[in-house]
Amino acid sequence: MIVRRSVAALAVSAALCAAAAPAALADGKPSPKASGAKLPEGLYGTADPKFDGVWRQSLALLAQDAVDVTPAKSAVDWLAGQQCEDGGFAAYRADTGKACDPEKGEFGDATAAAVQALAAVGGRAKAVEKGIGWLKRNQNEDGGWGMNPGAPSDANSTSAAVGAFAATGVDPAEVTSAESGKTPYDALIGLQLGCDAKADERGAFTYQKAKGGPAVNDLATASAALAVRGSGLVPDAEGKGKGGEPKPLSCGGDAEDRTPEQAAEGAAAYLAKAMAGHGDHLMSSMPGAKDQPDFGATADAIVALSAGGHRASAAKPLAWLQSKDGGAVAWAKGNPGALGKLVLAAHAAGGDPRDFSGTDVVRQLNATGPKPQAASGPEASAKSEDEKDDGGNGVWWVVGVCAVAGMGIGFLLSGRKKQRV
Repeated sequence: MIVRRSVAALAVSAALCAAAAPAALADGKPSPKASGAKLPEGLYGTADPKFDGVWRQSLALLAQDAVDVTPAKSAVDWLAGQQCEDGGFAAYRADTGKACDPEKGEFGDATAAAVQALAAVGGRAKAVEKGIGWLKRNQNEDGGWGMNPGAPSDANSTSAAVGAFAATGVDPAEVTSAESGKTPYDALIGLQLGCDAKADERGAFTYQKAKGGPAVNDLATASAALAVRGSGLVPDAEGKGKGGEPKPLSCGGDAEDRTPEQAAEGAAAYLAKAMAGHGDHLMSSMPGAKDQPDFGATADAIVALSAGGHRASAAKPLAWLQSKDGGAVAWAKGNPGALGKLVLAAHAAGGDPRDFSGTDVVRQLNATGPKPQAASGPEASAKSEDEKDDGGNGVWWVVGVCAVAGMGIGFLLSGRKKQRV
């Protein structure tokens, strides 16, 4: 369980329930679902992968790795095979033999998510290195990243990129833009609402700078709260359960003087207060969305709070997420990205990902794709029983699994203007 124990804090974000997906394919071909063709071998989920294939696959692999499940080789091969020649990733490539469109067909958050997932499962160093190179080449002058190369920086894409660097042992503070020398933290802090905002909005993040002024975006806030800690989706929160309540953003200084730690605490304080005011969860903030709970953003917020050691603040939201009447399990059923988010939230906050009021979401996640090479929990028990009749070969299988398990890393990521999950 990897770099999350050797890289400073990781955590993510991003965001699936309300996480929007890139709106185009790299090759422009119809997706398998739309054309009636069989879905690719190794892909998780049966829904059309056109907008979220790489994203949901990355979340699934990260969640499995976090709970000691070794994904099927075909699942890892599929994700690695989606990479474009220049190192970037599209949302989904129906024809990997056709070159990607480097300007419109490759996406920052998809690339960052894939890098983190491939780093976590191990054995894909070249693909990871190419992905990191793509991110460095496409950094904006303000230090951040946009949805596509050259697009204005946004909190979600920038947060995802931070997670990719953290997952590969690169200090995000040392990733600077070519001319201005700005870092990802500079870009993110520039998107945080400060003391000129309403008191109950201070510490929150906006998705992107806009002419009409900053608008609070809970999904962006959860993503950025992780990223300014130098984190991806799988935080190193072990032993961090005594951090107390998060500290609200203090007034009296300029945003330029705000440290990443202060920004992270301010965002965490906002998230904790916002969830407490809505029955221990976040509400959907997507344009035109109904007044309803946002399960994905709530899961991200739980991870963000846990990454800062605020497990006490995350406890009630996690209890709501795991409750029988909350609706999270029904929301996530059959969706590998959504199930991955639930697993990551429970794991980060010290909960049991295999007990959402009696539902084992790890088992449900595993069932959405090819059978894992190795699994923990009930699946592992069943496997070991089979191995008793295997002439001892299981011993060597376990040795191999242990070798693989020692190689991973962590991640992050996030959403846009239409739901990814």
